[in-house]
Amino acid sequence: MEILQELYKGLLNMGWLEGLGVFFGILYIYFAAKEMIWCWYASLISVSIYLIICYQVQLYAEMGLNVYYLGTTIYGWWHWRNPSENKKELPISKMKLKEHILFILVGFTFTFGLGYFLIENTDAQLPYLDSFTTVFAVLTTLLVTRKVLENWIYWVFIDTVAVYIYFQRELYLTSLLMAAYVIIAAVGYLNWRKLYRTKYA
Repeated sequence: MEILQELYKGLLNMGWLEGLGVFFGILYIYFAAKEMIWCWYASLISVSIYLIICYQVQLYAEMGLNVYYLGTTIYGWWHWRNPSENKKELPISKMKLKEHILFILVGFTFTFGLGYFLIENTDAQLPYLDSFTTVFAVLTTLLVTRKVLENWIYWVFIDTVAVYIYFQRELYLTSLLMAAYVIIAAVGYLNWRKLYRTKYA
């Protein structure tokens, strides 16, 4: 009950800036799950807002991640619009087992490296968890720009951890957004898997 009261109190105190970030964040993940290019326009707005928010709450790895998102948003928009000369749209693809293993090993290597750096050089909060979501989001966003099916599975894990991080920093509305992302990512995976089987398999 106490947690619910704190959540309600936090929601009442949320500023308009975070509300806008949440709104466009939901639009981004919704359009992406539908394989619609409009996701990148929503991403541009949401990312810009969260650059400011992450700086305010001392989540520096997340702030750096949003700088990266600006670049991948532009790249993703361009790549989805211009797949190749002989294809009307970029096809959904799948990863091999060895690619998953390499992906995970690289992700955790950089997670521990970044986490240690933040501990030694900044006043960052939740440095290793912050680094985990940052590193794997960097890698997984590349999968999104290439329309790799399994990106949604990785997002489920990333966003689950992000729910806890933002809740701990009292960004309750953003924590709810991450929880919504978990659900939408699961739906996105099922939708893309269906599309892959019907259009590309």
